[in-house]
Amino acid sequence: MLEQINNDLTKALKSGDKFELSALRMLKSELKNAEINKKETLTDDEILMIIKKQVKIRNESKVEYTSYGRSDLAGSLEKEIAILSKYLPEELSEAEIIKIIDEIILNEKATDIKAMGSIIKIFQSKYGSRADMKIVSNIVKDKLSNL
Repeated sequence: MLEQINNDLTKALKSGDKFELSALRMLKSELKNAEINKKETLTDDEILMIIKKQVKIRNESKVEYTSYGRSDLAGSLEKEIAILSKYLPEELSEAEIIKIIDEIILNEKATDIKAMGSIIKIFQSKYGSRADMKIVSNIVKDKLSNL
């Protein structure tokens, strides 16, 4: 994953695409900071989580800028989101998330809301980079509340 980002950074540098170069440098900086904090090399899953977090931050900022009528800044963020999103795997649909959660609940023999943390932890360890954990949390809470 990191190798792909470095290759794309080199391509952007050679092509003179200043916007993509800037976005990729920002991403490299975030990855390097995370690596320094962790004090060891990041795994692909950790890299994906960082990229996902960066996309989420930009989406939230884009909404803010749009609400204040700053479509120029929102458009810039949209381009950054497109650049970062190409590294993310395809998100799971809500139906797929529900199916996976049902399987985890069945395997864990969960019977009440007390199992919510463990269900979410299992889901996140396997599929965390492919789903919005807020949606997952809501689905798990709903499912366990209705058992």
